[in-house]
Amino acid sequence: MTSGHETPVRVGVFGLLGSGNLGNDGSLQAVLGYLRAEHPEAVVDALCGGPEVVAARYGIPATRLHWYRGEYRTASRASAIAAKGLGKLVDAFRTAAWVRRHDVVIVPGMGVLEATLPLRPWGFPYALFLLCASGRLLRTRVALVGVGADAISDRPTRALVRWSARLATYRSYRDALSRDAMRAMGVDTARDEVYPDLAFALPTPPASAPSGPPGPVCVGVMAFHGGNDDRARAEEIHRHYLDGTTRFVRALVEDGRTVRLLTGDECDAPVVAAILDAVDSPMVTAAEASSLADLMKETAAADTVVATRYHNLICALKVGTPTLALSYAAKSDALMDRMGLAAYCHPARDVDADRLLDQFRALEKRSAELRRTLSERNLVAARQLEDQFTALTAALFPATDHTHAHTMRKAP
Repeated sequence: MTSGHETPVRVGVFGLLGSGNLGNDGSLQAVLGYLRAEHPEAVVDALCGGPEVVAARYGIPATRLHWYRGEYRTASRASAIAAKGLGKLVDAFRTAAWVRRHDVVIVPGMGVLEATLPLRPWGFPYALFLLCASGRLLRTRVALVGVGADAISDRPTRALVRWSARLATYRSYRDALSRDAMRAMGVDTARDEVYPDLAFALPTPPASAPSGPPGPVCVGVMAFHGGNDDRARAEEIHRHYLDGTTRFVRALVEDGRTVRLLTGDECDAPVVAAILDAVDSPMVTAAEASSLADLMKETAAADTVVATRYHNLICALKVGTPTLALSYAAKSDALMDRMGLAAYCHPARDVDADRLLDQFRALEKRSAELRRTLSERNLVAARQLEDQFTALTAALFPATDHTHAHTMRKAP
């Protein structure tokens, strides 16, 4: 990338990485793969939610995102509230000091510009604003790469998200809905592009085409409590989701199908435990996935997948397994449409086990046809992500870096 006497480019990655969400970590893995292939001499480190996990798993130095370790716990005592307040001030200086040490900072994917799940403005939205503002003040290029966005009704959160996007050097989105949402919130998106989710750039395990009797069904579950505007009804929404999903799993077992329960975040474990307890059958087991690669192996071995979390859906679609989405946000519908399965969405807010079972059976009848469709759509996604990484290099790195990286990669 650079000649021996030049200083290697310093790249930071930023986000709720290493915090137990497999989708976030998959996006990081995709960006690290790009950097190691295209810019192998770049010096990379992270400012993230789980620095110990990121350092151990990906081999890069990592710093804790927040000074106050209880940032995402509800503060009730005066001392905790004071510590959170102090943490906001300390984080402004910590973030600026970290940004100053870098030439480029990349926010890899994730739904950083959305509030489709419960979110407080002074948590991650504030942290992202500090990052983008520091980048602009200190002339460090900040890139929001393949991120998700959605219309936000909460005014403080909307303001922080809007200014974060405006202050970034580069923006791309994982679907057209995200770009449209940012435009509606007052961001000039004329030069922003849309590409598939970064997870589509990860290596794909071989799929096992079904043969013989009906095979296993993967059911991806989620600790779903509604969105940011549903806090008053959160428990009611969760009970309805859990009840409907449990009845669907029980119906599959009664049909003689084995079921493999999947998660995408550490917080989903109680949902798995509740379903295992309620159905109480040896035909229902739980996978222990620690990465998107693990999830892809699980979904590749299934005949069919029914899943809630966005990156559970991506893993299933990427390996070419016919998939039905328990959709909790417009991003899931957009993903299913992109992959040719728009007809197979069911609302997570209103899981009707009987209707879901009918959709599941209709999906399985078209299994062979849908596997061909997914194969074609995945080829398109791979080409589009090559374009994404080419565009990212042009925006963030000097042209000589890219040329030299290709020279190094092609040398014998």
